[in-house]
Amino acid sequence: MPATNQSFAEPDSAANPLDVLEQIIGANEWAFERRNDAEMAAEAPGRWCDYGLYFNWSHEISAMHFTCAFDLKVPPKRRGALYELLALANERLWIGHFGMDPDEGMPVFRHSVLLRGAPGASAESLEDMVDIAITECERFFPAFQFVLWGGKTPTDALDAAMLECVGEA
Repeated sequence: MPATNQSFAEPDSAANPLDVLEQIIGANEWAFERRNDAEMAAEAPGRWCDYGLYFNWSHEISAMHFTCAFDLKVPPKRRGALYELLALANERLWIGHFGMDPDEGMPVFRHSVLLRGAPGASAESLEDMVDIAITECERFFPAFQFVLWGGKTPTDALDAAMLECVGEA
């Protein structure tokens, strides 16, 4: 079967979602810095620590890359155990994934959103992206602490951190 020569109209590129994120971050009264049209950094308070939020917008591929970094350094001798914990934690996620920043040695939550063909990202979807990241970081933070400072195995740390209390004391 001969190949057909199809031409596709060049889609309109999505509007820059950093403009919307700037409003969201400002409304939360979080410190932020808009570095340029492609980058923004912010700091969000959490229950366990402050989180560094990094947003990168690629106009060329209409994609938003988002990283939520923990304020938590991983000693080199504990990185193997933490990598195992990250893999176990990732099995429980629907959106995004955990990784380790190789330069800073800290756990991070990452997620990317493709917006090709879309007029732009909605404020709701961007709010959800940030909310999900912080929620997942808060949920797994105790497991990271148990592995790093409590001497627990990754499986035991995850089981202890995911224990949900029911009722009242």
